[in-house]
Amino acid sequence: MTRRRDKGAALASLIVLAAVTAAAILAPTLSPADPVKNDLLERLTPPMWNAGGSAAHPLGTDTLGRDVLSRLLYGARVSLVVGFVTVIISGAVGVALGMLGGFYGGWLDDVLMRAGDVQLAFPVLLLGVALLSVLGPGFGNLILVLVVSGWITYARIVRGETLSLKHREFVEAARALGALDGRLIWCHLLPNVWAPIAVVATFSVARTIIAEASLSFLGLGVPAPTPSWGAMLDEGRNYITTGWWLALFPGTAILVVVLVINLIGDWLRDALDPRVERGI
Repeated sequence: MTRRRDKGAALASLIVLAAVTAAAILAPTLSPADPVKNDLLERLTPPMWNAGGSAAHPLGTDTLGRDVLSRLLYGARVSLVVGFVTVIISGAVGVALGMLGGFYGGWLDDVLMRAGDVQLAFPVLLLGVALLSVLGPGFGNLILVLVVSGWITYARIVRGETLSLKHREFVEAARALGALDGRLIWCHLLPNVWAPIAVVATFSVARTIIAEASLSFLGLGVPAPTPSWGAMLDEGRNYITTGWWLALFPGTAILVVVLVINLIGDWLRDALDPRVERGI
């Protein structure tokens, strides 16, 4: 029964995530207004169900009269693109380095793991603030910083899996048949580490979205006037009593997206765990 509930929650979460992704892709079509156009005459218009609200701005407007719904839709693009692109790049780098270190060992393994230990000594946000203060805010720099802070998670997991697999019978048999190192890594080791990589990558998307929102909240994310959920939270924190919708809607968007990704990750972890009994 538990597995069925988990699968149902994961399916519902996948539908929600697909809907958010579709809304982000179709933002130019779905947005009721230009997300960066100022209209001071319409500033702090409440959501349409409140007194003084307008159907032209279903979720209200911000302090510059910009439509909140439009900014949410375009902000979803930033969060999702940063989340998925960062995980793809950091995953590729971490898997490659971790597998090389675990397979060859020696000085290469020592250098990679010590570099990872140094990187892990710095909290993600502290490292991000330090690097973005030097590099400057921007979309590319934001992804670069998050990749630098995220590759080691994949590298350590893949290294451990590679160390346990490289002396297994099927690898030794392939080596005895004359398989080169590249073929051993690509055809025999890599397919056997996909399960933990998939689980880690899923949870990393959620963590990356939170990190991006945090850095944007601090003014180190994508530069204004590009909409970002973290930047919208920063703009709305001074208007909690007079413009509660400015912080509520982007905060809820972050909560929902991170929650559904984590639920998908929980189900994926159980589904790929061979110790979990199937069909329960």
